[in-house]
Amino acid sequence: MDAVQQRAAVNVKTSTPRRPRLRMSTVLLHGTLIIFCLIVILPLLWVLLLSFKTLPDAYTGTFWPTSWDFSHYSYVFTAIPTLIWNMGNSIVVTLSTIVLTVMCAVPAGYALVHLKVPGKFLFAGLLVGSLFFPSRLISVIAIFEIQGELGLINTLPGLILPYVTLNLAISTLLMRGMFEQISPEIGDAARIDGASTWKTFWMVMVPLVKNGIVVLVIVNFVSAWGEYLLAVTLTNDQSVRTMPVVLASAFGGLGAWAWPRIAAVYVMVITPGIIIFAFAQRWYMKGLLEGALKF
Repeated sequence: MDAVQQRAAVNVKTSTPRRPRLRMSTVLLHGTLIIFCLIVILPLLWVLLLSFKTLPDAYTGTFWPTSWDFSHYSYVFTAIPTLIWNMGNSIVVTLSTIVLTVMCAVPAGYALVHLKVPGKFLFAGLLVGSLFFPSRLISVIAIFEIQGELGLINTLPGLILPYVTLNLAISTLLMRGMFEQISPEIGDAARIDGASTWKTFWMVMVPLVKNGIVVLVIVNFVSAWGEYLLAVTLTNDQSVRTMPVVLASAFGGLGAWAWPRIAAVYVMVITPGIIIFAFAQRWYMKGLLEGALKF
């Protein structure tokens, strides 16, 4: 019996799986990722906590508030009576920019890949070339003059149209990279089955690039929501301005705006973007992996 028990014990020991050794490369990789995450998260957390500090506590340099003060958010709405309108302007401008850009960029990307369009390679080259120029800076005077001639200064369409125009190049190239991952035989099979060009595009191709469209939406959201130069150039009425301009004006009045109140405005500006990305990050990462950045 002793020999049998010893053999059984040996079999149990040999059948027990060994734990994999922790490699130094794995430790360095995870340590690097943790450091970069802290670089992003800690400043945001510091601003959030700063918006809840009392005015004397804000200048002590402590990270955690010794006492909580929630009055800064109500002060912001009191000091900026148009804040609700400014937030609504940012939402309207951003959503309109996203919808119009997606409506233009998705069919354009499909046409550059799966349709026989004369000169499409030249057109794609011009789009790539336009990315090497600071279009937003060199065209701001021309945009202002055109918008003035059209009577679009101090209007939301006066912001939406330039945003869409300036984002079309990168957006079209994003969708071109996505449609290049789809085999042309899929479209050919749909046309053989009797589907028209529009039906092939809408019913067959668009569902295959839905993750790329999420990437397109996130890119345009970031560009339109945080845009400052055109917003401050094309508007001079406080009730028409967007949130980045309001945030900059809060910094300009530093004598009346203490740091916790500025932090409160900053939190209101960045919160919608964080919420949207938190819900869409899974599809966003899938879109990147599927080739949305392959121009």
